[in-house]
Amino acid sequence: MTFERINPSELGPPQGFSHAVASSRARTIYLAGQTALNPDGVIVGDTITEQFEQALGNIMTALKAAGGTGDDLVSVTVYIVDIDDYKAHVREVGRIWKRLVGSHYPAMAAVGVARLWDIEALVEISATAELD
Repeated sequence: MTFERINPSELGPPQGFSHAVASSRARTIYLAGQTALNPDGVIVGDTITEQFEQALGNIMTALKAAGGTGDDLVSVTVYIVDIDDYKAHVREVGRIWKRLVGSHYPAMAAVGVARLWDIEALVEISATAELD
């Protein structure tokens, strides 16, 4: 066993995340916050889902370059300019997650923020992964 997803019955049932993840792996990858920047350094997408897809794709590109996959993610933080907009599109966000990452959910947090570094950015994602 390399990961143990811990979801105690004393806590509410997790939907789209795990309450805790324990790892026995040796190599930790810290993935910098990624927004919807394309390879030219331009924010792409006008909607929260378009930007989420690009930002998550950027995370997965960096993780793959480090030798990892979505199964290796242990912690993800999503910074969101408009929490209500994100919540209104959470099912679509979930479909994007499953397509790009898979069906495993790490420990996660969604944090509302006033703005991000690039004013056009609606979402930023940072993550930690554990590799064998």
